[in-house]
Amino acid sequence: MDPKPTDERLSPSGIPIAPVYRPSAGPVPETLGEPGAFPFTRGVQPTMYRGRVWTMRQYAGFGTAQETNARFKLLLEAGQTGLSTAFDLPTQMGLDSDAPRALGEVGRVGVAIDTVEDLHRLFEGIPLDAVSTSMTINATASILLAMYVVVAEERGIPRASLSGTIQNDILKEYIARGTYVFPPEPSLGLIAETFRFCAAEVPQFNPISISGYHMREAGATAVQELAFTFANALSYVQRAQAAGLAVDAFAPRLSFFFACHNDLFEEVAKFRAARRLWATLMRERFGANDASCKLRFHTQTGGVTLTAQQPLNNVVRVTVQSLAATLGGTQSLHANGYDEALALPTAEAATLALRTQQIVAHESGVAQTVDPLAGSYYVEALTDELERRAMELLAQVEGVGGSAPAIEAGFFQDEIARSAYEYQLAVEQGTTTIVGVNRFRDGEDPPIIPAPNYGALEAEQRQRLAEVRATRDSVKVSVTLDAIRGAAPSYLGAGQASTIPLMPLIIDAVRARASLGEVSDALRQVWGEYRPG
Repeated sequence: MDPKPTDERLSPSGIPIAPVYRPSAGPVPETLGEPGAFPFTRGVQPTMYRGRVWTMRQYAGFGTAQETNARFKLLLEAGQTGLSTAFDLPTQMGLDSDAPRALGEVGRVGVAIDTVEDLHRLFEGIPLDAVSTSMTINATASILLAMYVVVAEERGIPRASLSGTIQNDILKEYIARGTYVFPPEPSLGLIAETFRFCAAEVPQFNPISISGYHMREAGATAVQELAFTFANALSYVQRAQAAGLAVDAFAPRLSFFFACHNDLFEEVAKFRAARRLWATLMRERFGANDASCKLRFHTQTGGVTLTAQQPLNNVVRVTVQSLAATLGGTQSLHANGYDEALALPTAEAATLALRTQQIVAHESGVAQTVDPLAGSYYVEALTDELERRAMELLAQVEGVGGSAPAIEAGFFQDEIARSAYEYQLAVEQGTTTIVGVNRFRDGEDPPIIPAPNYGALEAEQRQRLAEVRATRDSVKVSVTLDAIRGAAPSYLGAGQASTIPLMPLIIDAVRARASLGEVSDALRQVWGEYRPG
């Protein structure tokens, strides 16, 4: 039964929507500023997509390095302009593929990486000095970055030529995602160390992608996504400053990662509000220069919005979301495959998702002019209201003491759980319509997509790891791991500038063919593991 009609309309974040918007609803266009100029409401570049369209960075990673390499090459041949790598759960958790806790998880949700030899296979035939690579990795981000640097080094590619991003956002792992390894204190110190290393030696690499996406996937509203992402970002900036880094030395390379859901206008307004809010925070709190005030972000269409029922409907959802992200001025975009609610995306679905981006870029007209929805009474009113509500919620987080105390108090988790519950209740009651799920159903079961032989894949990966261990210099490996254990205690304090640089030591270890699990274990032995209270 269709829900009863009502005159009340709310955005997904609960913002009341008026039947019509007039000039009194928001600022006149002249007050918005120019694109490429503070506060960057209209975009971080003066010409935006007229100069160059966004980077089309399709997320890929499954099974072995060879299989993922083949998917990378397929997407690059189809016109993708940047790589985005998904890692399996053991890699994210600092476990080797032969670890007892890795049993049954190797290669299931991303590519398995045990040693630098796997990373060599992952990027075989791909010019690392010509392609930007994003890696969705957090607790073990420093180790994957070290491996990437060593792969380039062993190919004769200088570090300064490398470009890309490591996610490296541990705070949101404690809040919403769960792939944490170490306690917060040393984890934050290690993140500050990656800031230092990238600024000094890999200047085109983003040392962090501060992520609202995973909180949104867990049930956060657009307002919560903004407020909680920026609360975490402020914590990282403060931590880096405490470690002796000048804000303008690292802040221009901070990047962000947001979700894009189905309400086109709220999502466009969210991105515009995000730029203005971040620019204001950086200037007022830290006296940052314009380069440090620019909010550069990657967007992924909303995985949680995809449905297993009538999966071809997801093509339309992804198109709407891609349009919202680009109307909102994203710097790079991943469009989900229509079958991702069922399994890892097939080659057909991944290619169609890339084609969706290409059609939006080259056929929709969205790239013809900068910030095309500026001046819309509705969009400007939504932009102002999202910014206002996000600032209010950010003030609540800071009232608790900032991100780390708010995590310990369960503030983020409780707020997101409440929003997720309210959304699910609205779907079950029919006040929120999901086409093919609670309305317009056809009665057909979702299709079944065959799964790979993960048992055989795991056995192959373990064999490759065993071969590396049998041929490496075990004495050299032991020496490098001892050096890591020797430096690790300096990260247990307050993160001051006297902390011993760990990145060079991790690079030495992975160059010697120490495994990801062995490096992680060396740090675990000193730092311990995080266990939520």
